[in-house]
Amino acid sequence: MLLTTLGCSGSLPGPDGPASGYLVEADGCRLAIELGSGVLAALQSRHDPFSMDALLFSHLHPDHCSDFTTLAVIRRYHTDPPHDTTEHRLPVHGPSESADRFARAYAETAEELLATDLSDVFEFHTLVDRAPFRVGPFEITPVRVDHPTEAYGFRIATGSATLAFTGDTGPCDALRTLADGADVLLSEATWTHADDRPTGHHLSGVQAGELAAAAGVGRLLLTHVAPWTDKAAVLAEARGRFPGPVELVVPGGTYAVDEPVVRVIGGHGN
Repeated sequence: MLLTTLGCSGSLPGPDGPASGYLVEADGCRLAIELGSGVLAALQSRHDPFSMDALLFSHLHPDHCSDFTTLAVIRRYHTDPPHDTTEHRLPVHGPSESADRFARAYAETAEELLATDLSDVFEFHTLVDRAPFRVGPFEITPVRVDHPTEAYGFRIATGSATLAFTGDTGPCDALRTLADGADVLLSEATWTHADDRPTGHHLSGVQAGELAAAAGVGRLLLTHVAPWTDKAAVLAEARGRFPGPVELVVPGGTYAVDEPVVRVIGGHGN
C-alpha cells in the first residue's frame, strides 16, 4: 500500500502547498481522500484525474473538499475523456449531506440547482459510523470523530497493511478504535499544545503522539499543520510522546504503508 500526499496544509492552502488531499494505492487501485484547495492541480501533475477508482471525504469543510466542483467540470465537459463518465460514474463516499452540498456549490443559479445533482457523473454513498465497505483491495471503515461538523476518520486495510487517517478531530475515544495497531497513523496535528485550545476541533502534536503511543501504531505521520503553526514544534511535541518513527508529511511525499517497522516500546523515536 502506497500513500501519496497531494496536499497537507491545515485549514487552508499554505504558501508552499495545497490543502488536504491524499492518494492511497494498492494492486492497481487508486483511492483519493479529500480534495481541498489546490489538490486537483497536484493530482493532475501526477495522474490522469479519470484514473481514480473512488473518492472519500472525511467531512465537508472547504479545505477538504473545495476542488470537487472543478472535478465535476472535468468529468462533465472534458472533450476527450478516456471513458464515458455517465456510464462509469465515480463513487464518492462522504457525510450525509455530501450530494446536496456539492450540487449547491456547483450550481450557478437557483434554477440550475433544480436540475443539478451531479449524479450523472458521480455515484454518491453516505458514510455510516463503523460500517465497513470495500473499494478494490481496500476494506474501509469510517469512524465518527469529534469535530464541529459531521466528520469521520478512516481505517483503510488490505491483506498486508493498515492505514489509519484521523481526518479533522479533537481528542475522543473513537480515535483509539480507529488507530489500534495500524501500521501507519496519518494524524492531523493542526497546532501546538496549549490549555486554551478549543475542544472538539483539532489535535496538537502532543495529542497526536499520545494517540500513536496508546494505539500501538508502527509509524506516525503528521499532517494538517496550519500555515501559522511552527511545524518543528509540532514534530518535537509528537516525538516527545511517541517512541516510534515520526515525521511530517510534505506535498508530493510518498510513504510505503506496508514497509516493515520495528515497533519501539519506551525511549524516543527519530
